[in-house]
Amino acid sequence: MEFPGCETKNIALPRLNNLRPTLESTALKLMEEAGELGAAIGKLRGMNGEQVTAAGPAVYRAICRELLDVAQTAITMMYVLEEQHGVDIDQALAEHVEKLLAKGYLKL
Repeated sequence: MEFPGCETKNIALPRLNNLRPTLESTALKLMEEAGELGAAIGKLRGMNGEQVTAAGPAVYRAICRELLDVAQTAITMMYVLEEQHGVDIDQALAEHVEKLLAKGYLKL
């Protein structure tokens, strides 16, 4: 999908082929990964009261690693929705963009 006049960030993540994910197992994994992302941000920023031991680029690389885990799990859930439940992800993406436009978050 093209977004004229909008900057995009495209990443390609693989379909994991050594798992048998279900909607429920993937949702739980997504919550786990989101929690790890939150913990990384909080801990690495000293928000939990502990002494900060990492600084600068190392902090951001750790946050990025956790964010990619979240993204990978979200992609896995999209495959589950497509393959096991017949959801049209392309149509869902189009509807998502329409929602962003309607809320004023995106201007094409």
